[in-house]
Amino acid sequence: MSQRDDHAVKAGPSEVPAFRVIGLPGIGMIERDDDLTAVIAQALEQNQLPLEHGDVVCVAQKIVSKAEGCLVALSDIEPSAEAETLATATHKDPRMVQLILDESSEVMRHKRNVLVVRHNLGFVGAHAGIDQSNVDHSDGEMALLLPKDPDASAMALRTGLEQRYGIRLGVVITDSHNRAWRMGTIGSAIGCAGIRVLDDSRGGEDIYGRTLQATLISRADALAGTATLMMGETTEKMPVVILRGLPPEQTLSDDPKQTAQLINRPLEEDMFR
Repeated sequence: MSQRDDHAVKAGPSEVPAFRVIGLPGIGMIERDDDLTAVIAQALEQNQLPLEHGDVVCVAQKIVSKAEGCLVALSDIEPSAEAETLATATHKDPRMVQLILDESSEVMRHKRNVLVVRHNLGFVGAHAGIDQSNVDHSDGEMALLLPKDPDASAMALRTGLEQRYGIRLGVVITDSHNRAWRMGTIGSAIGCAGIRVLDDSRGGEDIYGRTLQATLISRADALAGTATLMMGETTEKMPVVILRGLPPEQTLSDDPKQTAQLINRPLEEDMFR
């Protein structure tokens, strides 16, 4: 286990619960059709780190996309007239703009170097999550798309790991998202399985007995953001992080409706369209 692996609040005499953020070294370069369950299991064994009941395994979107064959050669892309027009306005490669359009349901805003769209998965962000960093361009320019169904990808990983280790756990697929009115990206959940995605406290009471009207917490995004601190964004090579010590009764869920799709605000509630 590396020195980065264990960030813990040590339990003291009063039995303070311990929460650990454990980076998993040893995940190699992922190729198309790699079995991520087997890859993660091998890294766990190499580090003598067994999974435990209640763990949440957070996996960077990039290795999921690579394993699922979401890498696209720009030389294969033929830009449309719309893509050419938007490319001129944004000073972007028309082929990249075409990929963004293909992965999106709506163009929200654009300016020089920025194209904000509603992704086919339902969330709003820059460039449809398409990435060219940490991708091999030796045979020509490439672009990595998001998984087609990240919730299904998370469920497949959860099923494989639970069967292998005989425990209950959760899986979150993370990606870096930007936010309106805030600088910098944060880790967000784009795929979930086995966890309670939203904590709905509406109708409950605060510590003074006041009824809560709008307290809806994205537990999935909080988990993803925590894991992203360990994963990093550049050369860390830590695409899998285990969150350990969270109360299973508050964190895990077998409800198949608890997916990352719950996080997307319904269009009829979107005040900024």
